Amino acid sequence: MEDTINLKSIINRELMIIDSLTDSKKGILEELCYLLQEKKYINDYQKFLEDIYLRESEGVTGIGEGIAIPHGKSIAVKDTTVAIATLKNEIEWETLDGENVKVVILFAVKDTDATTTHIVLLQKVATLLARDTFIKKLKNINTKDELYDLIINS
Repeated sequence: MEDTINLKSIINRELMIIDSLTDSKKGILEELCYLLQEKKYINDYQKFLEDIYLRESEGVTGIGEGIAIPHGKSIAVKDTTVAIATLKNEIEWETLDGENVKVVILFAVKDTDATTTHIVLLQKVATLLARDTFIKKLKNINTKDELYDLIINS
């Protein structure tokens, strides 16, 4: 039960996009950053986007199975959180399995949260992604409520 409460502190329906029509990695990263700024989780869109690309340059964030987990640790992040998008159509992404991406889970990490509970919570989300049944359900989500419930109750 405690895990559920903790995940609720970083998983928000308002930071979810279902069936995004974007057709590129750049497009979805910009769309998610815009959403984070609009909902006031970041205070500098451009700085956060730069920090995401800095992390992207350090290694692959496409973990396979159609999932990418880009992330940025940044002074632009006001509150550590996760923004999630499912895509109407798969997009190209550098991935461990060479496959395109259908779900993007963007971790926005406040620079001062690098070693705190928030990172542990983010790791819990990553742990969910190691389960085949979770991934299968994730790729077939139709609503924000379904997505939220899947994450919180898994």
